[in-house]
Amino acid sequence: MSKSEQKTPPGSATLSKEVSLMLPACHSLPTSRPKLLVVEDDPNIRSLISTILTASGYGVRSSEDGFSALEQIRDEMPDIVLSDLFMPGMSGFELLSVIRRRFPAIRVVAMSSAYSGRNVPVGIAADAFYEKATNVKALLAIIDDIQRSQRSASAHTTSLAPIWIASATKGHSGHACVLLACTECLRTFSQPLSQRSTMIYETTCPFCSMPIHYALVEPAYALA
Repeated sequence: MSKSEQKTPPGSATLSKEVSLMLPACHSLPTSRPKLLVVEDDPNIRSLISTILTASGYGVRSSEDGFSALEQIRDEMPDIVLSDLFMPGMSGFELLSVIRRRFPAIRVVAMSSAYSGRNVPVGIAADAFYEKATNVKALLAIIDDIQRSQRSASAHTTSLAPIWIASATKGHSGHACVLLACTECLRTFSQPLSQRSTMIYETTCPFCSMPIHYALVEPAYALA
């Protein structure tokens, strides 16, 4: 069941109340009007965040999952992408990994209620993190900080950013495995999944020996 089929997430009513209180006060608008893309599968939250950002002076488009977001990016490159992490189809974990590799100039904000705090969770290729259903002003502050700051050179490095995979499959031997695509030589290969408990796995491409870091979305869904 997708989150759009579930009941309204806790905190959305609080966000709606904050919007009604702050919209009339949105008089200090950003001068550059950066283009934002909001990626969220829950239509209520997607509409709410888009309304807040539009009223705050940003140019906003929205997508319901990672695949439609990539279509939007191909049509017009946004300056900042704000993406939920847990979505059907292509998750935010996968989407942000693709953006970091294919569109490194785009700044990204990961959003989720499964994590807390302002630090970007380990393994997620994002410039900032917003805990959903918390203070809306915090989200606006995060976007403002991203606009004003310059990404460090190390943040452009993608070699250690993990490739996010939706789930593992059963191989011919009955053991769990994943299908990986090397970002260096572009060849695909099946990789047995280690039995050790870890969030980010490491291997090397059997063709070009490129180090590869990867992670699974499926275990993370248990946090939602």
